[in-house]
Amino acid sequence: MKIKHFGDFMITYIKGKLIEKNPTYAVIEAGGIGYFIHISLQTYSEIPDMELVKLFTHMQVREDAHSLYGFFTQTEREIFRLLISVSGVGASTARVMLSSMSPQEIQQGIASDNVALIQSVKGIGAKTAQRIIIDLRDKIIKTYDLEAIPNTTDNTIKDEALSALDVLGFSRKQTERIVETVLRDNVDLDVENLIKQALKKL
Repeated sequence: MKIKHFGDFMITYIKGKLIEKNPTYAVIEAGGIGYFIHISLQTYSEIPDMELVKLFTHMQVREDAHSLYGFFTQTEREIFRLLISVSGVGASTARVMLSSMSPQEIQQGIASDNVALIQSVKGIGAKTAQRIIIDLRDKIIKTYDLEAIPNTTDNTIKDEALSALDVLGFSRKQTERIVETVLRDNVDLDVENLIKQALKKL
């Protein structure tokens, strides 16, 4: 299996003892190793002052450096990954953006074509702001309520339900959002009832 070029799946999260917390980085000790993790002000404000913490991570591998970025929520990490996929937007700019606005503000700004809001971030000009919106407008919708979707068992149930709805003739684009909404409101549904509830909304 080919590993993605950013090393996305090499380290997906780190859970361990918080050694140091700074507005731009955190140090977490896990398995006897101290990880230096770049963070945004958003994540800094959400990291609790307790010994055991968990950060979702993104590893950026370049010829001159291997950098680890940490996020308190999966939504913030996904927005970061979307931002750095845009031409002209690097990890530093994405982190500044996530330090200047909450993930929700970024989601709403991009989804509503608010060029002025995106351009208000230091280092982002009008052309880059427009490019971010054009490139990410459709993709950013999928990051809404990402945290509300369970990661383990329910993901399997979700996938099975989506596959069944595919067979029934519904498009994945049409069903994915509805299934996620049903799951968010009814976390204990089995596959059969999840499909039934989704069909009522299609």
